[in-house]
Amino acid sequence: MAFWQKKGEEREEMDGVIQRSPGIRPAELARQMGVSRSTVQRRLPAMEEAGYLYSEDERGGLWPFRRVRR
Repeated sequence: MAFWQKKGEEREEMDGVIQRSPGIRPAELARQMGVSRSTVQRRLPAMEEAGYLYSEDERGGLWPFRRVRR
């Protein structure tokens, strides 16, 4: 499997969890995805670059915006 295709699948999976659970905290997101919390924290900037936009509340919960297609 090509590197970028794999990353696209990971982004889609992560976005799907956030879309289904608005306000989810990174630790819970990591638990549901079976990865470490640091992995989630590293992926978030790449998600933004790919057009997945989230807002973070005062508790650290992630809230989705509509995806910007690039």
